[in-house]
Amino acid sequence: MKTFRAFRIFDEDGKSGGRLVELSLDDLDPGEVVIRAHFSGVNYKDALAATGAGKVIRRFPCVGGVDVSGVVESSTDARYKAGDQVLVTGYHMGVAHDGGFAEYVRAPADWVVPLPAGLSLFEAMALGTAGFTAALAIHRLEQNELAPDNGKVIVTGASGGVGSLAVRMLSRLGYRVVALTGKASEKDYLLALGASEVLLRSEVDFGSKRPLERELWAGALDAVGGDTLAWLTRTMQQNGAIASFGNAGGLELHTSVFPFILRGVKLLGVDSAATAMPLRRQMWQRLAGDLRIEQIGQIAHRITLDDLSDVCAKLIANGSHGRSVVEFAPN
Repeated sequence: MKTFRAFRIFDEDGKSGGRLVELSLDDLDPGEVVIRAHFSGVNYKDALAATGAGKVIRRFPCVGGVDVSGVVESSTDARYKAGDQVLVTGYHMGVAHDGGFAEYVRAPADWVVPLPAGLSLFEAMALGTAGFTAALAIHRLEQNELAPDNGKVIVTGASGGVGSLAVRMLSRLGYRVVALTGKASEKDYLLALGASEVLLRSEVDFGSKRPLERELWAGALDAVGGDTLAWLTRTMQQNGAIASFGNAGGLELHTSVFPFILRGVKLLGVDSAATAMPLRRQMWQRLAGDLRIEQIGQIAHRITLDDLSDVCAKLIANGSHGRSVVEFAPN
């Protein structure tokens, strides 16, 4: 029986971690569509799972990777046929269903998205869950009346995967983007992506006890949570909106009701993994259209499965920027 390489995550003596193994299709979870993987994006969630730094895996062992793009090898669902270019992001991939860090992936047909015209398989994974999350956050903010003329938009965790992509997308749409980062060394990188200003975390007083502060932002995309998100609630403009999708800075939110009842601030949760398919397809069309990122190679770089453990460790240590994309060797 044909075997292939995969990065599988195990729980051994109460400690989880990933390693490269040889699998066959019979070892994978069931699904109607078998995909020959070409690329898989590396996300912070993947790094948490691969290193054991976060308890995100819901069953062991499990092939990691919440994203994959590739070509359909076989399908028992009439919507897909051999040779179709497709992608899968989110759902239970890489946490409760064998995911994208494998040369072959088997997924339920209801999770599969046809590759939009205008995107390559590499570009789809250079975006991946990070780009999809950024697009969804922008969409939610636009639904709540955010427009370029309203004022500045701040992106927290701006040098990370979601943040980098969000800065570029917002800049392309005509927004004045302020990039918030803890890394002074990333200033030139963020300005090159399209940020109008770069604000360092060391320049911000996140510990203020005031319930409201000077109005600064028409919109915010927050990957950090914790004290950063609390500070955002206090500094939003009247009727401003915050899209929240991360917790790298903490799980708890300590704020007051004043931003919401005196300024009409809106706090919008963004859950990309569970997005319904009609909206999911709409966002991927936008990622191939008005949100398409030219020269995405400035943000994303290619790695191999052999590099994955080191890349995940660096992600957890906050020692990387942009996006890493696993490229699978031709089968």
